[in-house]
Amino acid sequence: MAATLAICELFRSIQGESAFAGLPCGFVRTTGCNLRCRWCDTKYAYAAAGETRPVRAVAEELISMDTPLVCITGGEPLLQTEGTVALAERLIGAGLTVLLETNGTMDVRPVPEGVIRVMDVKCPSSGECGRTLPENLEALRPRDEVKFVIADREDFDWALDFVRERRLVGGAKVLFAPVCDELAPQRLAEWILECGQSVRLQLQLHKILWPDRPRGV
Repeated sequence: MAATLAICELFRSIQGESAFAGLPCGFVRTTGCNLRCRWCDTKYAYAAAGETRPVRAVAEELISMDTPLVCITGGEPLLQTEGTVALAERLIGAGLTVLLETNGTMDVRPVPEGVIRVMDVKCPSSGECGRTLPENLEALRPRDEVKFVIADREDFDWALDFVRERRLVGGAKVLFAPVCDELAPQRLAEWILECGQSVRLQLQLHKILWPDRPRGV
């Protein structure tokens, strides 16, 4: 039986996050998430349903966008591991650079080797802190990225301790992002400058470019 994916939306935009921010990117957002982060900005992807499509058709549409970069996001794509892996394999096979955004609560080992994994480690303010699988952190490679979404100083100090204890700097890229409308980017930038760690400030570029478009960017 052909692999399928339940998807929420599929679109072309500017990549707003990760070390690839600013590049044209094809996006597929899968439906369903196993977490309920307090500040989540894609709650519309929570629904258990969605449009179920053959992986082949999703891959063809993404490839036809003619953008060398593609992002598989959610929701949580690895709730649909079989379909997500099949899609990633097709996209890698077509010569595309593939990002997979995951909350780190599902086993990342089935993800194809060529995929860049962007793992969102949840800070205390999210309400979902401590859910990341330790084995996923151990599996991180230099090409992968670890993101911390930060709402306040408690989150920042927690994330900084997490980074130091696991010696993440020098391995996967480490990104600190402010919660939109809760923490001023300037304040987070000041904390980063003071902390002495080579972590990267990440702003949600798509929200700056299209502040009135909650979806499809």
